Amino acid sequence: MGIVVNLDVVMAQRKISSRDLARAIGITEANLSLLKRGKVKGVRFETLAAICRHLQCQPGDILAFSED
Repeated sequence: MGIVVNLDVVMAQRKISSRDLARAIGITEANLSLLKRGKVKGVRFETLAAICRHLQCQPGDILAFSED
């Protein structure tokens, strides 16, 4: 599988909606949805930093590697 995106889990723990997070970091809800589902080929470090800053987490809380 490769990289697993756990963004939805972190958002649920922080009780933040996709709409609020997308608005706070300056991306569309559609792009955030694609990222949450792991349907993107990459993510800009700037976007990842904005997500981590807003959710007060580390990139490793959002992204994980899986051999499956």
